[in-house]
Amino acid sequence: MDGIFGAREIEFAIDLALALLCGMIVGLERELRGKPAGISTQTLVITGAMMFAFFSRTIGEGDPTRIAAQIVSGVGFLGAGIILKSEKKDKIQNLTTAASIWYGAAIGMALGFNMHAIAILASLYAVAINRIPHVKKYNDE
Repeated sequence: MDGIFGAREIEFAIDLALALLCGMIVGLERELRGKPAGISTQTLVITGAMMFAFFSRTIGEGDPTRIAAQIVSGVGFLGAGIILKSEKKDKIQNLTTAASIWYGAAIGMALGFNMHAIAILASLYAVAINRIPHVKKYNDE
């Protein structure tokens, strides 16, 4: 036995550190704007998706895209749970936050499938997109 940490464990540790970094990048933007699903939530979603993708890539002979499809499906339920319908004017709330959770899962999958630069660029892109001001619609009815 060579020791506790082999090449796979070192690769996993790097992915774990990058998942933390990406989660902090995306989550900090949400927290600074007072939105739900901040650093902790984004980091857990990104890390969880990274782990599932990492395991599907490194363990077994199966098709790793099957796990990716299940990640998307599972995170969809998370996002659905955060979307609220306001009692006033039938307004939908937290749709962008739900999309950020879903997007975070994609970042995690990119990390788990060894696409580190893509994951970091996607994290920065999420911050840029979420900083675009919302245009309010006015209805005179």
